Order: sequence, then structure tokens, then C-alpha cells
Amino acid sequence: MKTLMSTFFKFLLVFMNGLLLQTVFAQGEEALIRKNLKERMPHISPIDEIKRTPMPGLFELRVDSSEIYYTDASANFLIQGRLIDTKNQRDLTEERIQKIMAVDFKSLPVKDAIVIVRGKGERRMAIFEDPNCGYCKRFERELQSIDNVTVYLFLYPILGKDSVDKSKAIWCAKDQSKAWQDFMLRDQTPNSTGCDAAALKRNVDFGQKQKINGTPTTIFADGSRISGAVEMAQIEKMLSTARP
Repeated sequence: MKTLMSTFFKFLLVFMNGLLLQTVFAQGEEALIRKNLKERMPHISPIDEIKRTPMPGLFELRVDSSEIYYTDASANFLIQGRLIDTKNQRDLTEERIQKIMAVDFKSLPVKDAIVIVRGKGERRMAIFEDPNCGYCKRFERELQSIDNVTVYLFLYPILGKDSVDKSKAIWCAKDQSKAWQDFMLRDQTPNSTGCDAAALKRNVDFGQKQKINGTPTTIFADGSRISGAVEMAQIEKMLSTARP
């Protein structure tokens, strides 16, 4: 029994030493990458994170919150592009960006959204849209085919003063949902006497923190997002597979 316990503790000691050496080695690699890049490419944004990739000898650099680069252990080469897992047919770069850019659905300030319910409203999605965005109008027309969904519409006026004025008119309308759809689907500008529209600025502030740089941007219950007026088949797929 003593021999067995002694062997176990020796194995555990070797294992822990191995982990420690790996940690020290990884820290040394990271320090070298940071040092060399700072000296050779001082203009590059500060590095937020360095991590190994599944490809031997290749490291991922995350800069400016969500921008991805790749380099070797000495930072002799810098690569900007997609890392594809050919065996499993996976875009590892896109998967990583999606993970980084995910938004906690519970963190959405829904009190500042226009809530539109279709059917039972069991599925959920949030959309950031500017009333002057042509892609948003196309997206809204096609979105009418989606059923059993609750849409949290965030007015996101980032295309100029006219966008702000139209967003205020929609937000201050007696029936916000109708005013939005009347404008986006039927080009009917709402009449409004004005109200407290501070929610619009809060939406823009929130969106900027989440790096929502274009409209429409759609966020699903699992935090994943899609930018642009994508096909409804993709929206249906995301609604069906997204889980909180």
C-alpha cells in the first residue's frame, strides 16, 4: 500500500511540475511575442490576449477587443486572415470572433426597445436599426414572414440628424410598433408631439460599447449576432438553434 501511495505521489509531483513548466514556457512565449511586436510594429493596437491555436506553432492575437491576427512564437511573421480547419470544415476565425462579439441577451436594455410580438412570441431576437437604413427597410419587409417571435427593436440612429429626428417621432408615437412598421414598410412618417427620447442616446451608447457599427444588427438569445440584411432562412435557423 505504501509503495502504491508513493508511486501515486511521485506521479502527481511529475504531473504538477509538468503543468508548471508549461505555464512558465507559455508565459515566456507570450512575453517574447509582446516584446518583439512592440519593438517591430509600434503602431499596432495594444494586444488584449494571446493564445495558442489548434495549428502547431501558431498563436492568435486579439487586439482592439475583436480584431484577430496570427503569429509564430517569435512574432517574426504576422498574418491577417482566416484560419480554416479543413478536416472538420470549420472557420475557426469566424467562430472565435462570434464568441468574442457575443452579447449577453439578459444585458440588453429592453426598456429602451420597441417590443413587437408575432404569434406566440416564444422565440426572441433583438435588432438594432436606423430608420434611414435601406438594408433595414428590406430586412423589415422580409422579416414579416417570421412567426412565433418576440422582437426587441432598438432604434439606433447613427446615420445623421434626420435619423435622430425620425427615431424620435417613432419613439414618441402613441403606438410605437405601428409607427415603426408604417414608416419602414409603407413610408408613412409618424406625427408626434414629442416626448422624453433619452432612450435613443442610451441605445447608441450601448451599441457603441458592443461595437455595433452598422445596421441592421441582429442578436439572438444565445448572444450570437448577425450584421446586415441576411436571408430569412438564416434567421430561422438561428432562431431555432439559439439557446440562452
